[in-house]
Amino acid sequence: MELFRGINVDWLGKKWYFLGFSLIFSIAGILSMLFWHGIPLGVDFTGGTKVYVKFEQAPDSGRITQALDKAGLHDAPIQSFGPPANHEVIVSLPQSQTSESQLDAGRAKIVAALETNYVGAAAAAGKLDLDNASRGQITDLLTPSAGAQAAQQAAVAVANYRDTQKSGLLGSVDELSAVTTPANVATLKQGSYLSGFTIRNVEIVGPQVGSQLKKQAFLATIYSLAGMLVYLWFRFELIYGVAAVVAVFHDTLITIGAFSLTNREISLTVVAAVLTLVGYSMNDTIVVFDRIRENLRTRRREGLSAVVNRSINQTMSRTILTSGLTFLTVLSLFLFGGEVLHNFSFALVVGILIGTYSSIAVAAPMLVAYQDWRAARGKTASLPAGKRARV
Repeated sequence: MELFRGINVDWLGKKWYFLGFSLIFSIAGILSMLFWHGIPLGVDFTGGTKVYVKFEQAPDSGRITQALDKAGLHDAPIQSFGPPANHEVIVSLPQSQTSESQLDAGRAKIVAALETNYVGAAAAAGKLDLDNASRGQITDLLTPSAGAQAAQQAAVAVANYRDTQKSGLLGSVDELSAVTTPANVATLKQGSYLSGFTIRNVEIVGPQVGSQLKKQAFLATIYSLAGMLVYLWFRFELIYGVAAVVAVFHDTLITIGAFSLTNREISLTVVAAVLTLVGYSMNDTIVVFDRIRENLRTRRREGLSAVVNRSINQTMSRTILTSGLTFLTVLSLFLFGGEVLHNFSFALVVGILIGTYSSIAVAAPMLVAYQDWRAARGKTASLPAGKRARV
């Protein structure tokens, strides 16, 4: 399928506009990484605790921040999670300790801060938070009146009802009359309270593990670029490989800069997205390079600029079809995929746009710049057509 026939755009004639666009976004991202937001690494790389909290009512991020500040947990990032109707947030607590128990203590601090300063639990001092109580704590509360064995059975029934049927949050203690005796319900009403929030999940990453993940993510990106350079050097010529790697580095720099400018957290899933766009951008660049090489063999009398322009125009239909459909897919993922995939899909949205752009505006003009540089030094001005494929 071909969308365009006979298209004749002078892409190289617009190279200075392309250069200005790339410089603006690259420099903006670098300045943001150096002087503004830095590189906003997530808990996966820095180490720390992520607490997933579900509230009965719509959570107020400002009040949560104030509650954490009062407890001495300053600058703890708070991020909405999932559909708004779920009333869920992620509270992150960066840590520098290496002890697992110290990291777990950080999680306990977040829970205590929310109980004391967010829901006003100070009025219920000495009572059990039934929304966050464990089975053992419920058993201890019921044992004096019900006996050890009956209390243990009632605690299992209460915890299962709360976690499976009520998603961790009870609307009222009276609801428990469906799963336990009236005497146990009376004891729970007297000795417990409902905080209106519950801890859904806790993720703990030690700083040593985070540092190792950061190193591995960096090496994975470098090795992928080096491997592609070697492949293109072998399959085409060295200048093709250099141009493609520079274009992919340009894409990665702008994508990471976009995360810094928008202060979005970079996690392991974002690194996976970056590696995906590295391969996608390289593939798009190779398609253009392959057409350039073919045209260099068949149109030896044409100048390189004309051959490059012709090659880009000939592959434009393919570029729009593949990149356009992929872009619509990841855009849908960004808009409707939910909070969990938001940063991952954002990286792909930016990466596909920039990767498609760089194949035309960065990689291809580098071949012409290389020819002009050789001509200025008095060497042969024609770019080699590359190595023929072996049959």
